[in-house]
Amino acid sequence: MKLQLTRPLVFFDLETTGLNIASDRIVEISYHKVFPNGNAEGKTLRIKPVMMMMGQEVQMPIPQEASAVHGIYDADVKDCPTFKDVADELAAVFTDSDIAGYNSNHFDVPLLAEEFLRAGVQLDLKKSKMVDAFTIFQKHEPRTLTAAYRFYCGKNLEDAHSANADTMATYEVLLAQLERYDDVPTTVEGLQQYTGDNNQFADFAGRIAYDAQGVEIFNFGKYKGQCVADVLRRDYGYYGWMLNGDFPQYTKNVLTRIYLDLKQKR
Repeated sequence: MKLQLTRPLVFFDLETTGLNIASDRIVEISYHKVFPNGNAEGKTLRIKPVMMMMGQEVQMPIPQEASAVHGIYDADVKDCPTFKDVADELAAVFTDSDIAGYNSNHFDVPLLAEEFLRAGVQLDLKKSKMVDAFTIFQKHEPRTLTAAYRFYCGKNLEDAHSANADTMATYEVLLAQLERYDDVPTTVEGLQQYTGDNNQFADFAGRIAYDAQGVEIFNFGKYKGQCVADVLRRDYGYYGWMLNGDFPQYTKNVLTRIYLDLKQKR
């Protein structure tokens, strides 16, 4: 195996109720954790998605269009644990490990971070190095995961859009990419630099970025490119608008940290 590890690397994939990081929920998570000594362990969990309604926690319906993709329906998860029920178990899997996936930097990792926040589990995934096999594929052979699996591994991806199949396919694809391309790094540190842009942003959703000096700047809207602290000094209402808006909780937490640091300096 060409992949060089100094600590565990967790390959994972999510199936969800939709594509909105702030409001959608996980219905299935699968992981394959590879250790530096070559050992591995994995698991697939079905999750009952829940939301708050009139002060009570109720099951969130899975939209038909989402079920049509991953084949998971409301009845399939009605007796499953909620994310909060398994959050501590999953946190133990990801703690002190690096993370790998397929298009995970832009969707799976941000949504997983939101679920941990909702569950009240203090696990900052920003401390992990991120490896995204999709980015390697896009740089060399732009296609879908199914095509990547066929191209690199010479096999058809059975049960595509099931979390377990996609997780294992991503693992095999990355190993095949390392064998095929001499310019792709074999260490997690190198892979993160090659595939990841998470270190450019203060949050996972990419709403708050870092400038060349490492200062937080807005990466969207009317204040795009402007220092977050400077904007909050002159337009406090923007802070309130974002806190009450449809933004990921992680983004709101980063914004609040900047705001509180600003208040302490006054």
